[in-house]
Amino acid sequence: MTNVTSFPGRKITVDASKKLYFGGTAYLGLQQHKQFLKVYIDNIKKYGTNYGASRKSNIKISVYDKAEKYLAKIVNSEACVTVSSGYLAGQLVCDYFKSEGHSLFYAPNSHIALHQQKTKNYTTYKELANAIDNYLKISNIPPVIFLDSIDFNGLNYPSFIGLQKLPLDKIIVVADDSHALGLSLNNGAGCYSQLKELKPKELLVCSSLGKGFAIQAGAIFGGSKRIEELKNTAFFGGASPATPANLATLLNADAIYTKRQKKLQQHILLFLEGIQTKDKFSYMPNHAAFTYNDQKITTYLEKHNIIVTSFNYPDKDSPTMSRIVLSAHHKKKDINKLITLINTLYNL
Repeated sequence: MTNVTSFPGRKITVDASKKLYFGGTAYLGLQQHKQFLKVYIDNIKKYGTNYGASRKSNIKISVYDKAEKYLAKIVNSEACVTVSSGYLAGQLVCDYFKSEGHSLFYAPNSHIALHQQKTKNYTTYKELANAIDNYLKISNIPPVIFLDSIDFNGLNYPSFIGLQKLPLDKIIVVADDSHALGLSLNNGAGCYSQLKELKPKELLVCSSLGKGFAIQAGAIFGGSKRIEELKNTAFFGGASPATPANLATLLNADAIYTKRQKKLQQHILLFLEGIQTKDKFSYMPNHAAFTYNDQKITTYLEKHNIIVTSFNYPDKDSPTMSRIVLSAHHKKKDINKLITLINTLYNL
């Protein structure tokens, strides 16, 4: 484990030495972007650093409705509701469907944010399909399937092949879109429209807004009626919302987001054009993360002052998750150095 004393941006300081950082989830690299920080600080001055009141309070701040309409338009959903984090978004949807008597099923590689009470993922979509078939034989209550749209193993986005083999007209689908929403793929819209085209009985999408939009907040997208039902729960009413300064920044930084999405896309194309060992990586079209199993890559890059994501996830007993993550805050020379080192490692 490496401890740092400031935000791990393009570079980090480890043992008094500057190193390039290709990890984390700051895909657009906005957390230290001067123009973005100015927008954020101006909104903190207007709205304060925190807002701890319930969204059900008799005093309402208009920026919440504005931000939710803005997000719904980006994603092309009927409605949206925001919460304080992506994790809370997932837990709110889990709690809601469980309390309504639905049975919850978890697709391979679904994120822990979608789980409750030590539920487990199915290992394969075939196992999941068998479980769903058996369930539908004994119950008329629609099952709810939870999955990550971006699972870093190619099982879902972009084709969602496993999902398409299920009887989706009888299933409520809930997808965590945290690693797609706001990024360069699908022009920042995430995977909502793609999933909607599969025609599930109902679709809800949960997401963190931190990875793509660089603000601490979460969101849930779906039909207007279901979103209103979620807003009327005690779970939602009892939780503090995202801070209004964060959501105001989301509204005010639209031009910055668009510019950074384009820059990230350029970095992805540059890396793919230069790397000669694509077979060593698992990656998805237009996405900035490149997962690998060969730990020689981690060691070799660190030896040459590049740190990547590599740790046991989500707990100490889990396999090592190793990933190169490109960001809009990287420079062209950073990407070229990364390419040269990886090609040299494999003597290409």
